[in-house]
Parts: sequence; C-alpha cells; structure tokens
Amino acid sequence: MTTATNLSELTGDYVIDGSHSRIGFVARHAMVTKVRGAFNEFDGKISIDGDKPENTTAEVTLKVASIDTRNAQRDGHLTTNDFLDVETYPEIKFVSTSAKQIDEDNFEITGDLTIKDVTKSISIPFAFEGVAVDPFGNTRVGFEGSHTINRKDYGVTWNAALETGGVLVSEKVVLEFEISAIKQA
Repeated sequence: MTTATNLSELTGDYVIDGSHSRIGFVARHAMVTKVRGAFNEFDGKISIDGDKPENTTAEVTLKVASIDTRNAQRDGHLTTNDFLDVETYPEIKFVSTSAKQIDEDNFEITGDLTIKDVTKSISIPFAFEGVAVDPFGNTRVGFEGSHTINRKDYGVTWNAALETGGVLVSEKVVLEFEISAIKQA
C-alpha cells in the first residue's frame, strides 16, 4: 500500500474497473427517506501525473439505461422524459478541466458534467484510498468522492406534490464515486 506522499509512483494511465467501482447517487424521497441508486454500466479513464497533480485528467461516461435503484418500476420512470430521457440522451458524461492537490491524501477534480445536453462545471473532492498490486499483478488505485448537484440545473424537473406538503423527489442529488482503477502497461 502506497500513500499519497509517493505520488510520483502513481504516474500513468488508468482504466476504471467497473466491476470494482460504484458510481451512484442519493436523493430524498417523499421528504422522509433517501433512495440510493447506481449506474451499472460506465467507462472511465484517469491519467495521473504524480509529479504535477494539476496535470491529472479524468473522463467518465455513464450509460443511462443501466440505472439501478433496486426497483424496476422506478428505474423505468427515471429513464423516461420525466427524468433522464434515455432515448434522446443515452449517456451522462464528466470530463475534467483541472485538478489540484488539497493535501497529502485529498484532491479536487473540476470538470464539465453533461446531463441531457446541459453542461455545468462542478468540482468533486476526492480522497486517495491507496494503491495496491492485486493477485493478478495489476496496479490498482482507489479514490472516493461525492458532490451535490441540483437536478433542475440539468433540465430534470419532474416532481409530484405530497398531500402533507413538500414534494416526492428532492431537487438535490448527491453523486457518489467509489473508484478502483487499473494502471495500463
């Protein structure tokens, strides 16, 4: 296990391992609980510059049709025009525009998040979770981060009023990233 103090050892190109990573979200439901979901299909790559962390880049593409909240009816609704409109907008994309090291184990990646053809700049704080060589000889790095967006900023505006006041779905959605990436030869 290597800590972030040895960043130069991390320099290289990485591919996000979809079977050992999670890109998900959390939203309030009926103002009383949270619903968690994830995208089961995504691709991503990271290019780490350990000597100049500000040159690090990342790109992730999520397949909207792979949304999974453990409820098929809800998942079906989320892929309609009421929410993400998978027929017109099959992907959600994040492309970094800058990176910065905050301290020994924390970084901030700023980039363009595109949902339904609306692109907004967001900054995601990431914690470096370590690096290890797996049993297959692959060098893996781990990062975790989250960021809260307002879904209405991306044209995702559907909602329903509740009899008790409030709405069915919160405007705020927390995006969650648990990343395991494999260094490329």
